[in-house]
Amino acid sequence: MAVVEVERCGGYAVVTMNRPEAMNALSKALRTELAHTIDALEADADIRAIILTGAGDRAFTAGLDLKELGSGASSLSDAVEKDDPASALRRFSGPVIGAINGVAITGGFELALACDVLIASETARFADTHARIGLMPGWGLSQRLSRAIGTYRAKEISLTGNFIDAATAERWGLVNRVVAPADLMPAARRLAEDMVSADPAMLKALKALIDDGFALPFGEAMALETERSAGNSAIGAEAVEARRKAVLERGRSQAS
Repeated sequence: MAVVEVERCGGYAVVTMNRPEAMNALSKALRTELAHTIDALEADADIRAIILTGAGDRAFTAGLDLKELGSGASSLSDAVEKDDPASALRRFSGPVIGAINGVAITGGFELALACDVLIASETARFADTHARIGLMPGWGLSQRLSRAIGTYRAKEISLTGNFIDAATAERWGLVNRVVAPADLMPAARRLAEDMVSADPAMLKALKALIDDGFALPFGEAMALETERSAGNSAIGAEAVEARRKAVLERGRSQAS
C-alpha cells in the first residue's frame, strides 16, 4: 500500500497521506515520500494547485510517528531533514489547500500551517503537544501559528497542549471555513478548480507577493508590491477589456 496517494484532476492534484490505521502518523517513509511527491508536482507544469488531506475520517495526521521514533527505527534528526514535507509544501509555487478531515496534531498541525488555505471538517481538531513531549517545533509552528491567530491564542494552544475544535479554529481565523464531513472534499475541489481557472502565471506571482510581503515590515512590503506591479503598464487596452468582460461574465454565472 502506498503511503502517499496522488490523484491528478486537470490542473490540480489531491495528495492523500495514507496510513489510516496509524492515524496517518508521519513515519520516516511517509515524510520522505510526501516531500518527494510535492517536489515532483512542483516540477509538473500541468499541476497548478494541490489539495492535501489524510486517509480515513479520524486524522489529517497525528504528527510524527512516536512509536517509530521510540523504537529507534528513525531519529529526531531525520524529522528536520532538508526535504521535510513542510518545507516541500512551502516550496510549491502554487496554492496548497489543506482539507483537514480529522485531528492535526503537532507535526500534523505544522503541515496544516504550511498550507495556504485550510478547510476543516466539523470533526477536525488541532493540538500542539511539543511542550508535553519535550520537543521543540522545527517545521515552523512557533512562528506561523502566532502570525495566523495572534500570540495570545498561539501561546494558549502551545503552552497547554490542549485541543481546539473546528468551530474555535474558524472563530480564531485558523481555518477559512468549516463544513460537514461529507462536504469537505467537494468544497476543497471547488476551491482548487476556482484557483486553477485563474491565469497560471498570476496564480504563482500573486501567492509569492503575498508570502514575500508578509515576511517584511509593512513599508518594505508596500514597496515590494509597487516593484512587482510595474509590469501592469505593459498590458494593452484590448487585453484589459477582454479580461474585464471575462470577470463580469464569471460574476454573473456565480450569482445565478
